[in-house]
Amino acid sequence: MKLRLRHDQTEALKRRAELEGISVHGMILRAVDAYLARTADEALVCQAAKEQTAKWAELLERLK
Repeated sequence: MKLRLRHDQTEALKRRAELEGISVHGMILRAVDAYLARTADEALVCQAAKEQTAKWAELLERLK
């Protein structure tokens, strides 16, 4: 896999990685992991909301 970044992105990542004492590769892996964890949580919440909306649809309709 190749990842092409703008020059300013590359430089910012290098500076940040140096501050944190890790490689740019490690920084990118952390970012990908954080994104995957966040979006997985969002997907679970959306699924739970859909299930509960269906479960309580009649009551919700009466409350309108």
